[in-house]
Amino acid sequence: MAVASEVVNVLCMKWGTKYSAEYVNTLYSMVARNLSREFRFVCLTEDGVGLDDQVEVFPLPELSVDLGGPERGWNKLAVFAETLYDLKGKVLCLDLDLIITGSLDDLFDYPGEVMIIRDWIKKDGTGNSSVYRFEVGAHAEILNEFEGSFEQIKNTHRNEQEYLSAAMMAKDALVYWPDSWCRSFKRHCIKPFSFLIARETEMPEDTRVLVFHGRPDPHEAIAGTSGKWYRRFKPATWVSAHWH
Repeated sequence: MAVASEVVNVLCMKWGTKYSAEYVNTLYSMVARNLSREFRFVCLTEDGVGLDDQVEVFPLPELSVDLGGPERGWNKLAVFAETLYDLKGKVLCLDLDLIITGSLDDLFDYPGEVMIIRDWIKKDGTGNSSVYRFEVGAHAEILNEFEGSFEQIKNTHRNEQEYLSAAMMAKDALVYWPDSWCRSFKRHCIKPFSFLIARETEMPEDTRVLVFHGRPDPHEAIAGTSGKWYRRFKPATWVSAHWH
């Protein structure tokens, strides 16, 4: 359990052009409003332009393999190196496409080696790494095995979170957050009614983090833009109360 006076680490990663500096800065603001203890907010990125002064910026760690191919999140495995700059202890990793809607304190205190969301679709124990927690250097073998067997791993696992989940389950080290803490906007907030009529949206109770995997992103949800003809919903203006 994290001690209340202990400085905790919150980390995000930004590469490519999909998400702007605004997404990082907004994530920092949401963390600051929902974490009662002292924290460091770190962004690993290849481009730190436009990031707020409160955001500690470090270069995106390089992997020793040529990733190539479609984006599968493999870069996220770099945080499992034996050393991660000057970070020590527990690290809460957050994707950029989410909003924080409740206290994060419990996410540092919940017992477990590697904490992750239980995937909302897959039923084989795979986790969703939009929100996960680990201890710096505790499982460096995850990265070493990945870099040593990348061709085999990418042919066996579709993406980073499938590989991470399988490797941690094999070590009996994967623990899932309580289901109510981390929810999916698409799966849990859009009320079922009709494919043709724009539907109402509502956030489930006790949600701490709401994930916008795929589409829509938070700014699209606020505008009522789903990205899919069969998932029409009215503007989720309540999202803006959190995403700022």
